[in-house]
Amino acid sequence: MSQTMKAAVLYAVGEPLRIEQVPIPEPGPGEILIRIAACGVCHSDLHAMDGDWSDLPTLPLIPGHEITGHVAAHGSGVTEPALGTAVGMPWMYSACGTCEFCLGGMETICARRESTGYSKQGGYAEYMIAPAAFVSNIPDGTDLYALAPILCAGVTTYRGLMRSHARPGQWVAVMGIGGLGHVAVQYAIAMGFRVAAIDVGADKLELARGYGAEVLINALDNPVETVKQQIPGGVHAVLVTATANAAFEQSVKMLRPGGTVVFIGLPGGDADTVRASISSISGWELTITGSNIGTRQDLNEAIAFVARGQVKAQVSLEQLDNINDIFDRMRKGQLVGRTILKIS
Repeated sequence: MSQTMKAAVLYAVGEPLRIEQVPIPEPGPGEILIRIAACGVCHSDLHAMDGDWSDLPTLPLIPGHEITGHVAAHGSGVTEPALGTAVGMPWMYSACGTCEFCLGGMETICARRESTGYSKQGGYAEYMIAPAAFVSNIPDGTDLYALAPILCAGVTTYRGLMRSHARPGQWVAVMGIGGLGHVAVQYAIAMGFRVAAIDVGADKLELARGYGAEVLINALDNPVETVKQQIPGGVHAVLVTATANAAFEQSVKMLRPGGTVVFIGLPGGDADTVRASISSISGWELTITGSNIGTRQDLNEAIAFVARGQVKAQVSLEQLDNINDIFDRMRKGQLVGRTILKIS
């Protein structure tokens, strides 16, 4: 094994990533070394680079948190997953395991959680270390490039749909048919919901139609009125995967009485505030809730949909050397589906 590896490193927020050779990390107690096959490019990585969130990333940083690969080495005390096993590493790098949230199935909001590619080194590299207890096993024969987006986009939207409390046969609107939204549409269909897809891009709406969305709405054409015209009474739930502030405010107005909107997308910067009618929320018993990535069990369930062939992310493969160009295209809204870095 070479003693160095190629990695994309962030040294200061607001700067491009630098492609360089860095030492291969060594796994410590309870950790494994992953030889990375693929890493998805998520909008959260762009937020990390631009310093959009109040808690800034740990620098220098190797971003990336939609990681698939194989176990290359064990740290002390680790025997599983076995060497050579295919594994995935999501945004949730670790959690304490003992607080009220971890014990209550809400490890995603543990105060001591760590985040892959944000507070810990991530997957824009040939190798990374990870806690053995927090990687997911991947079924044999799974396409590691196609599965990578499920480690974030998949598990995040799956958990969001679960938290919407919508029932099969009810209407769910997905706002934003990008890297998260195109997967969300598939999970919603697989879970028995009727889907309205909302986006500004005609190509993205056609993608949603192909997955089974019944109603397609251009977000620039009075989406609230259009939803209520095509779905009398409004939708039972809205999943907001977009990052435009307007989408969050519009989503509440699309709900029918008793409905739920789930916020997933993160605007970042000064746009991180939403105005909503308190009287409408109270009078019609509407619910606004957030959903933060997913637990290890959520991830296992999300992967199972993929293993059964019910969900498949649309991916395009690119080389690590192209990462800064990929982010330029992401800023311009030019990415369709999910871009995957083909590491090995």
